[in-house]
Amino acid sequence: MKTILLAATAAAALLPVSAAAQHEHHPGMAMPAPTPTPMPAPDDPHAGHAMAQTSAPMDHAAMPEGMAHDMGFTAPPAWRAASDEALAHAPAGAAMAGMAMGTSGGWWSQGSGTARLPAAEGPMRGTMTMTGEWTVMAHGYAWGVATAQGGPRGRDELFVQSMAMVMGDRDLGERFHLQLRGMGSLEPLMGPRGYTNLFATGEVANDRPLVDRQHPHDLFMELAAKLDYRLGDGSTLFLYGGPVGEPALGPSAFMHRGSARYLPLSPITHHWFDSTHITYGVVTAGYSAPRVQLEASAFKGREPDEHRWDIETPRLDSWSVRGTWTPSPYVAVQVSHGFLKTPEEQHPDENEHRTTASIQYARGGLATTLAYSLKDRSPGEKLSAFLGEATWEITPRHAVFGRVENVRNDELFSDHDSPLHDRPFRVTKAEAGYAYRLPIVGPLGVALGSTVAAYDKPRALKPAYGDDPISWTVFAKLALGL
Repeated sequence: MKTILLAATAAAALLPVSAAAQHEHHPGMAMPAPTPTPMPAPDDPHAGHAMAQTSAPMDHAAMPEGMAHDMGFTAPPAWRAASDEALAHAPAGAAMAGMAMGTSGGWWSQGSGTARLPAAEGPMRGTMTMTGEWTVMAHGYAWGVATAQGGPRGRDELFVQSMAMVMGDRDLGERFHLQLRGMGSLEPLMGPRGYTNLFATGEVANDRPLVDRQHPHDLFMELAAKLDYRLGDGSTLFLYGGPVGEPALGPSAFMHRGSARYLPLSPITHHWFDSTHITYGVVTAGYSAPRVQLEASAFKGREPDEHRWDIETPRLDSWSVRGTWTPSPYVAVQVSHGFLKTPEEQHPDENEHRTTASIQYARGGLATTLAYSLKDRSPGEKLSAFLGEATWEITPRHAVFGRVENVRNDELFSDHDSPLHDRPFRVTKAEAGYAYRLPIVGPLGVALGSTVAAYDKPRALKPAYGDDPISWTVFAKLALGL
């Protein structure tokens, strides 16, 4: 099965349009677009009736045997209703109502790794089918991006980002549930320097630190499995891991957050919140209950190297712990802390203690994230970052979005002869945009949009970055599930 999933991931990354066109739906598994349903309170005893009144309800009894249990229909009606209501703001066919893909009861939306998202962000968008006892979900995208980054350090570039993901779920008896995951990207085709992104730093290319650029993702972004043991009452014990995965540290990675769905560039705070989302060697154990999740990970602390096509040697030399609270279908709160052994190649003698906290809220087509992170290098600086981002899917056609970041960064001048080398500077970036979404066929659609970004920086950075740099970006995002 792992071989099948790896092949499917590679094929989806290479041919996302072809994969969508050739998809065959299981009999009786049409993908209706639900109409908005008045949302019941989480503890409303009549919450189940609200689901029944949806114009296109999911007929659980008509589904293939075992799917209803596999796909998380044990979740309370209010949680299912919150997930399905989000689809009223998505293009038709983006996902199936009732399909909260999750291995521990479907009480939330599944983020990257083992992270939780609010249930009201909606189910994972993509395409789904049954293969024997397996439920297989596929998701992917390709961005065509043109950007003009402002100021003397800015560049004008065209580039393509991509990601393809396949998940297979099945029960193993009454107590156990297994999920296999494969995720990959063709971004190594960009070359090791990735793409221009003003004030972004982290990792190296051609043995030189990347500054004002975002590194490409690796070919293998995730090759992992998750095994749940049901305790009853929606609670489980779980074990997650693999040669490539994500430890329990920070909020869900930006590519998997609804609040960042149409933002074409990575956050400049990526290496404060998301840098561990591709880690070569991860083992996570945890306890998951309807409103609380506690977990701990052992993983490799060093970030991926500049050779993006291979699988690096796994290692377990770092650790993290994370607690997540989901008190309602609309909120997910996480706090995490980790020790990373020599995470950055350009700081080979420095370990890092990283602490993060975030709150995510979603409702009625709105998805938001507020987050804080502190990197405490040993020896070295304490560097903090703040992030706020939001996406509002106003209608199935129109979406507006934005992100504000504030970060203290000491990697903006990699030249050791520069008087500003290793000096920390606090920088703020504010970006906003609009996307117009067009369905193509089934779950395949395209989002056309643009963004504008402005920056606030110390005076000492004026010679390098100019007075008031402004950056513009236009994009077309082709995706299985917008």
